[in-house]
Parts: sequence; structure tokens; C-alpha cells
Amino acid sequence: MVVVFVLVLLAVLAAIGALHWYEWRRLVRDTTVGAGVARRVGTGVFVAGPVLMVAALGAERGGAPFWLQRTLAWPGFLWMAVFMYLGLALLVGEVVRPLLRRFLSRRGAAVPAVVAAPPPEVVVGSGPHRSIRPRSGAESVGQEGGGVDAPAAAGGRSGTSPAAGSGEGAGGAFGASSGGGSEEEGLPGGQGRPAGSGGGAVSRRVFVSRVVGGAAAVAAAGTVGYGTYDVLRGPSVKRVTVPLAKLPRSAHGFRIAVVSDIHLGPVLGRGFAQRVVDTINSTQPDLIAVVGDLVDGSVKDLGPAAAPLSQLRARQGAFFVTGNHEYFSGAEQWVEEVRRLGLRPLENARVELPAFDLAGVNDIAGESEGQGPDFARALGDRDTSRASVLLAHQPVQIHDAVEHGVDLQLSGHTHGGQLWPGNFVAELANPTLAGLERYGDTQLYVSRGAGAWGPPTRVGAPSDITVVELASRQA
Repeated sequence: MVVVFVLVLLAVLAAIGALHWYEWRRLVRDTTVGAGVARRVGTGVFVAGPVLMVAALGAERGGAPFWLQRTLAWPGFLWMAVFMYLGLALLVGEVVRPLLRRFLSRRGAAVPAVVAAPPPEVVVGSGPHRSIRPRSGAESVGQEGGGVDAPAAAGGRSGTSPAAGSGEGAGGAFGASSGGGSEEEGLPGGQGRPAGSGGGAVSRRVFVSRVVGGAAAVAAAGTVGYGTYDVLRGPSVKRVTVPLAKLPRSAHGFRIAVVSDIHLGPVLGRGFAQRVVDTINSTQPDLIAVVGDLVDGSVKDLGPAAAPLSQLRARQGAFFVTGNHEYFSGAEQWVEEVRRLGLRPLENARVELPAFDLAGVNDIAGESEGQGPDFARALGDRDTSRASVLLAHQPVQIHDAVEHGVDLQLSGHTHGGQLWPGNFVAELANPTLAGLERYGDTQLYVSRGAGAWGPPTRVGAPSDITVVELASRQA
């Protein structure tokens, strides 16, 4: 088992390294001419970025000092998102690149070829009397008189050096040629001088790489920037109505504020928790359900960040069940902490409310600590004529809920995929990615969550707090 884990880890690291090399090649090597400052800075970014990313993940999971986690989290996790969207944008650029080259080639074909500038020196005489002197202003390309040795006259360009005749410039850039549109030709419009010759011209290849790379960088930065703003400003409120056949008429319109995946940690702290609490309270719910992944860290480090939860207000109280991240963070200590803050933990337990039974089960991750979900304990001896609502962090727990006759399960965990196209992967691992679906006589509602894990960024999966309004069919 350990060998398999190591092999998978090595494969993942190799894939990450290969993708970083590809991005460095397209964004740094292909857009620069020679080993200048730009190339050195770009290379430094592509070395520091993955190092910070891996260090941020390792610090969080390894329980490093919290100050170190906070120092590494912002640059490391944001690089994770930027790296992802740079790669996607550059892959799109691979389609655009040949089209742009073709466009420039056709445009350049209509422009007269630019003859490369003559070298600053000419050869005078022949044999042992040969000497070199500066070229005078009266001497032009193709001049053969005056004792000038012009071996290149037969090729149409006399007195030019091999580098100039081939169109190559310093650092691998290319000057103009009269040929048919090779990507190594100079830009149209007379920019035929080699890069580095003082005129600032670049090859068509470098120009195309700069256009595509620049567009990819802008697209990635804009996507990550807006996605981060979307998380930091706090979740929006969604409302959904769920009819329950067994719900009495007196409970028609009962409102449950469902919040999941807040993920307080080295990035999202007390200020974010306060925004979540204020948003929940503004909906004036009858009951609050916190369905797991509240934190990414210990009570010692994140107790102050979670303190605003004590301000949650609902007529029937606030309830909590564990998520998988609680078991990475000291689940027992967090259960006691949320109880101290005024929430009621449901550890494989049930409470009989006036209109329905509210049950909660531990997350599947608790099985490694002997604290896994126990549906029989939470639901086994209940009155099945009463409506039932189950709090369970992961949507995959719906199958056990169906077996135990649950009417509605409330879950989170998926983040809605968080970062597109991660939603396609999340859909493969979960029966429902987000929203309301029916499984036999049981309905499942999955929230996209209020916060974010890893990069504090969401793309295509906006955060939410959902007010689930129960509807009685007897009303």
C-alpha cells in the first residue's frame, strides 16, 4: 500500500513538474531573446511558484506553526489557481498560435522584402595583401568596385556576413527575408533587422509567442482575481423549497439555513466567519444546519477565528455535524468547541423537533478514528410516521439515508467543483454535485459551500448559504 502511494505521489509530482516546464517554455523561453533580465525573472517565478505551492500544502497538512501556514498560504494557494488557468489558457493558445502565424505570413507576403543592413566593415584587396577597413557612406550593398572583395555577389547580397544573409540575429531572433512566410521571418512592415541589432525588431515566432503568452497571462490573472474576490466578499443566499409528504401543516414554510464548507484556516479567518454569520442571521431562519468542513486547523490556532459562530441565532437553534476536514484538524476538540459556542453537535444522534426528526451522522473520514457514521444509532428506532431530515456532510451518504427512510438529506462537501473544470471530476465522485435531486422517496440537497479549500478562489461554482423552506403537502 505504501509503495502504491509513493508511486502515485511521484507520478503527480512528475506531472506538475512537466506542466510547469511547459508553461515556462511558452511564457518565458519562447517570449524572450537571450538570457536577459526578463528570462531570469520569469524563470525565478516558475521555480518559486511550485515550491511555495507544495510548501503551503505540506505546512497545512503537516501541522506547521500557524504563522508559517499563513505566510505560505496566500502565495502558495493562489499560485495553484494561477498555474491551473495559465495551463488552460496556453492550451487554447496552441490552437490560436498557427492561425496567427498564418495571418502574419499572408500579411508579410504583400510587403517588399527588406534587405539586411550591410556589415560595418569591408575587405579590401586579395591574397596576402587583404585588409579590413570601415565601410564608407558611399558604399552600398551589392557594390563590387573599389577593390572590395564581394564573394556573396552571386547570391544577390554582396558584402553581407553569413549571419545577416541567413536572416539570423543575435540571441536566435531572425531578420527579414524575401521568402514565403516562414515563422522565422521578421515582422511585416519593414521590421527586418535582427533582434539585438539596436532596432528592437523581433522574429515572427517571438512576436506570436508574446501575443499568445500575454493573452494567456491576462486571462489567467483576471479569472483568478475575480474568483478570489467572489470568495472574499462572502457567500450569497439561495432559496429552495422542498415539499415533504409527512410534514404537518403547522410546519409549512419552516426555514433551515444550510451552510457547509466554511473552511476557516490560514487564509479565511475571523472576518470571513463574521460575514458568514451575518448573512445567515439576515435570513432569520427557524433552524441553522452547519454540515461539516468548518475548519482547516486546530482549535488552538483557529478558535478565535470561529468565535463569531456564537452569534448565530435561530428559533430552533444551530446544529453541527463533522466533515472530513474536521478529522484532519482534531474532530473531538472541535466538537467540544462548537458546543461551547452554542451549536449542538449531532454525532450519530437525533433530536425530535415539534414538526420533524432532525438527525446527524459523522463523516465517513471518522471511520479511521473509530468515529464513522452510524445510521442505525441515529435513525434506527425513530417513529417512521414523522418526517425526517438528516445532516450528513458527504452526498455519497445518501444511499444509507434511503435505506433508513430519510425524507431529506442536507449535505455539502463538493464545493460545486470550486474551480472549473474541476466540476467534471467532482461529478464523478459524488451522486449530486449541487442542488436538489430525488433518490427514491428521499430527496438530497447539496450546497456548494460558503468558503473554499486551497486557493481562496471559485470559478463557475459561486459560494452560497441556502435557505431550505420545507413545504407541507397537507397545506
